[in-house]
Amino acid sequence: MASDDYTDKDKHEDLKVLHGMGYAQELSRSMSKFSNFAISFSIICILSGGINSFAQAISSVGGAGAGIGWIVGCLLSGMFALAMAQVASAFPTAGGLYHWASILGNRFWGWLTAWLNLLGLITVLGAINIGTAYFFQGAFGSMFGTTGADGAITPFPSSDWEIVGFVAVITVIQAIFNHIGIKATTFLTDISGYIIFLVTAVLVVACLMYAPAIDISRLWTFTNFSGPAGGGIFPESQSMGYLFLLCLLLPVYTITGYDASAHTSEETKNAAMSVPKGIVSAVFWSSLVGWIMICAIMLAVPDLAVGASQGGMVFFRTMETILPNWLMLFIFVGIFIAQLLCGLATVTSASRMLFAFSRDDGMPIGSKALASVSPKYRTPVNAIWTVTVLCILYVLLAMSIKVAETSIYFIVVNSTLIFLFLSFTVPLVAAMFAYGGPKWPQPGPWALSAGLYKLVTVLAVVGMAVILFIAVAPPNERVLYVVLGFIALALILWVAVENRRFEGPPTGERIAARKSVIAAAEAAVGEKA
Repeated sequence: MASDDYTDKDKHEDLKVLHGMGYAQELSRSMSKFSNFAISFSIICILSGGINSFAQAISSVGGAGAGIGWIVGCLLSGMFALAMAQVASAFPTAGGLYHWASILGNRFWGWLTAWLNLLGLITVLGAINIGTAYFFQGAFGSMFGTTGADGAITPFPSSDWEIVGFVAVITVIQAIFNHIGIKATTFLTDISGYIIFLVTAVLVVACLMYAPAIDISRLWTFTNFSGPAGGGIFPESQSMGYLFLLCLLLPVYTITGYDASAHTSEETKNAAMSVPKGIVSAVFWSSLVGWIMICAIMLAVPDLAVGASQGGMVFFRTMETILPNWLMLFIFVGIFIAQLLCGLATVTSASRMLFAFSRDDGMPIGSKALASVSPKYRTPVNAIWTVTVLCILYVLLAMSIKVAETSIYFIVVNSTLIFLFLSFTVPLVAAMFAYGGPKWPQPGPWALSAGLYKLVTVLAVVGMAVILFIAVAPPNERVLYVVLGFIALALILWVAVENRRFEGPPTGERIAARKSVIAAAEAAVGEKA
């Protein structure tokens, strides 16, 4: 009998489900229900997206961006999470999104989902770590900066090359911890969960205690801070409805990444129940605690008009103005650690997606190597380091290539949002149409009623339309060209090459034929039956 109430019967059931989908237990199944929750909670990380993108709330519609906008945006993400949890319970595999789209839709849907999700995860890893670099610059940059002849301090990291170097170092460190085993990763992401709760609690209490005055009505008051009044975060507009939609970028960008619970299904005990619970609880707690945090920061801003005009520096300027230095430093250190662990968990998620896709020969080159698992560490080490290298290359290109004097990083960030949510939407739509039919006759042990499940899926599709609109809105018109260009390229590659080469996940007789392969793969990594 295993520990943590994980019985031989439970293990047998997990293996039965995995073998029934044609896959071997090569990865180490050692993640608890809490660890599965914690990895998604760590990637969502309200102390990363919620802090680094806070200006999107205040510099659009003012205080209502926090009090009302956060709730609406989280409800949109919540629809995706509920629909995803339903499917994850029935099909708990690594690279879940790709797998679901393939078997519940068709090979093309699965192949497209895999590429959307891979692009989204690798670029969002870059975006998270670039955000961490900028946070370090704003919080500690003057301590590590250089002083010029005029006495002015240039913070570190400051130049694009310093940002790239900073990101490269922390991404490699994140990869090392992923390399040495899922137990090391989950130990850190478990701690991250507690750090996020603790630091957020301290931040909230500090904001409310040291705020010059508390005007609760701010949280439902709409004020137009677009254009120069909002530090140029968004172009000037007289449409409050349009600006309200733009403020949803903050919660929608923050509350994502919960597919990590699905990607680590094969490493999670009692996956059919633990994974969907991990997805839903991570989104629920991030949404609730994040709302309290965003509202507290908004209430602490001494003057909303001045704060909005500070643009992306509003959080730092507010903390510097109202908090004692020792308390501000404590909070900043906690936020920085949480952001580092957010990136670490994203390496886990992206590497499992690449591993799962490669296991089915999805990559045009190198699939066999990328699908290999280290017998010593029981992790897909080649996939981990490939994701790391691709992330660093992306950051290098994103920070060095400019379009109209703007780094393409700012274009790709919104493209990332679309890629990720499209990779959610494709399998969820396929699942909704397959539900109750021969491809998916019975739900898993965690399930909404059929009517409620289909309703939340439809609402998720509506949410996708809203996300697409706000992600390509000015000043991000070029994002639409990036997305359309990718889809056009994908269609050409599918018709010309991949349609004949890519077979998709094993089904039917291919599953039965893999019994000896599964046994050999498990023996190679020391998995005991």
